[in-house]
Amino acid sequence: MDYGWTKIPMTRFEATRAIVEAAGDAAIVSSLGHPTYDLFAAGDRARNFYTWGSMGLASSIGLGLAIARPDVRVLVVDGDGSLLMNLGSLATIGLLRPANLALIVMDNEAYATTGGQKTPTAEGADLAAAAQAMRIESAVTVRTEEELVARLKSNARLQPRAPSTAPGREGRRIGADREAAARLRRHQAALHGGNRER
Repeated sequence: MDYGWTKIPMTRFEATRAIVEAAGDAAIVSSLGHPTYDLFAAGDRARNFYTWGSMGLASSIGLGLAIARPDVRVLVVDGDGSLLMNLGSLATIGLLRPANLALIVMDNEAYATTGGQKTPTAEGADLAAAAQAMRIESAVTVRTEEELVARLKSNARLQPRAPSTAPGREGRRIGADREAAARLRRHQAALHGGNRER
């Protein structure tokens, strides 16, 4: 471990809960799978936008929303595997630099939703460095809830990494994700009059 942590790292769910608490009236766009399950469990709210079947697109959806609604603060909660599917979105974000957009990447070094296969970040790929190379100079890696909240308050783009170097720090059991997914499906069906295809 080359970061010399002095504080206990946060779990993905703890980070998501901190994001919801700090969000105020911001819109929150969540990537498919665990980021969406955690966001729903941490605090379902009218300004949450849960994505399904759109791996890699949360950052693009958030960017579009931020451009269309410059009066609304937009937070994107993405996963490392998902962002890697659409790394080009960082180049577009770096080009357009919307001041109302913050990208939060939960980097657990795994495709957790599909079975825990390693992502390139497990072998050293650095998403914060990639973002910096694409003109998002404020991209950083945070490890604690305090650091995360401080960065959210500064409205910077950031990359909190789930502490995957400590085994088991995902922080939620699979059953909890299934329960959250089932509740979310029922919630969305109710919003669409029972028609989940909308």
